[in-house]
Amino acid sequence: MKLKLIYPRWTKLDRQTEFHLPPHGPVVFAAALPDYIDVQFIDENVQTIDYDEQVDVVALSMMLTIQINRGIAIAKKFRSKGIPVIAGGIATMLHAEQMTGQVDAVFLGEAEGRMEKLFDDLKKNCLAPVYDYLSSQPPIESVGPARRDILERDLYNYKGVQMVDLVHASRGCRFNCYPCAVAYLGGRKFRPRPIDKTIEELASIDNNRLFIVDNSLAQDKQWEMDLFREMIPLKKKWCCHPIENDPKVLDLAAQAGAWYVYQAVFDTSDLIRDRIKRYHDYGIGVEGTILLGLDHHTEDSIKRLIDFLLEIDLDLAEFTLLTPFPHTRAWEELNSQKRILSYDWDEYSADKVVFQPKNMAPERLQELLQYSWDAFYQDEPQNIKMYKLLKTVIQKEKADNTYQPRNRNLVRSAFGRPAGQQR
Repeated sequence: MKLKLIYPRWTKLDRQTEFHLPPHGPVVFAAALPDYIDVQFIDENVQTIDYDEQVDVVALSMMLTIQINRGIAIAKKFRSKGIPVIAGGIATMLHAEQMTGQVDAVFLGEAEGRMEKLFDDLKKNCLAPVYDYLSSQPPIESVGPARRDILERDLYNYKGVQMVDLVHASRGCRFNCYPCAVAYLGGRKFRPRPIDKTIEELASIDNNRLFIVDNSLAQDKQWEMDLFREMIPLKKKWCCHPIENDPKVLDLAAQAGAWYVYQAVFDTSDLIRDRIKRYHDYGIGVEGTILLGLDHHTEDSIKRLIDFLLEIDLDLAEFTLLTPFPHTRAWEELNSQKRILSYDWDEYSADKVVFQPKNMAPERLQELLQYSWDAFYQDEPQNIKMYKLLKTVIQKEKADNTYQPRNRNLVRSAFGRPAGQQR
């Protein structure tokens, strides 16, 4: 059976450097398919969909709310040709009601061990409208290595710089943060993969630079330390979401190849200041993720926050607006208060105001987003900061003899330095 697996295109943040990473959801889904399925993967961000190619079924894998309308449009074209379409992924789970009826089958939940039933039904021409497995998760031990062989790897570089590969070491999250849907999608229980299986997958990835995409590694200190110890011999260089704020853990993370972390900066406290400093003390860079528009934010507090970010010497910062995605605490609160201004999912890109802020007009919050980007990168442009972060990973790779030389001129021009320009 020939399956065309499609990852619909989506727009980057307005001020974000344009590059594309190999998506994680589709390659995890592909690994859970029955052996008789012949998979062709199309990432519409870097490839073009051929609607005339003969396939037996199309599967849409959607991670983001802003992929929903595009996915529906793709499904409509294939269904008009008599080709059945199924949909899954994070965005499908968040928008299950909208997707039902727009495709032939909606799959909700984690895929391992659950795809045989769907494809048996497909062969019998009796697909159910919805396959709902959200209320339970498959054994975490059943999660195998992702099918990265379906990717066209040469498409995932930025002007000659190879992008990171994505991998996960756990599922679920014991936290339930205000803007996040992970508690709904994967449950409130932290479910780490067996460390030996994670290490085996990490070792198999033909890329020295990785992104460990777990919601947070700081959920079980002993597991975290055990994982990092086993990662040390691999000599991989990786980024991730938060690491436990503990010297022993950070030391092991650094030895294991931690390159930089995405760390939420939610206030101007000494706790945050010390947290960033401690990462830097262990040679780990920090990209601050800053969410604007929370109820305690005023114009003055946002400006003070930007000043604070400059003081604590972040390597990079990414600014987004609070966006009330369905099945988050933010959605429940703002929707119940009738403060959501738009239900156009194309607007849910995290850089457009779609709700009524508490302390200012929506238009002013939009202006403050622009101000934040401009103020933080006023003295040193984003591409120069990115160049410096890349330079640190090259130094780490050279230190342990894992650096793979690339075209030097391409790397320099990718980050805004003309070839041959002196530093």
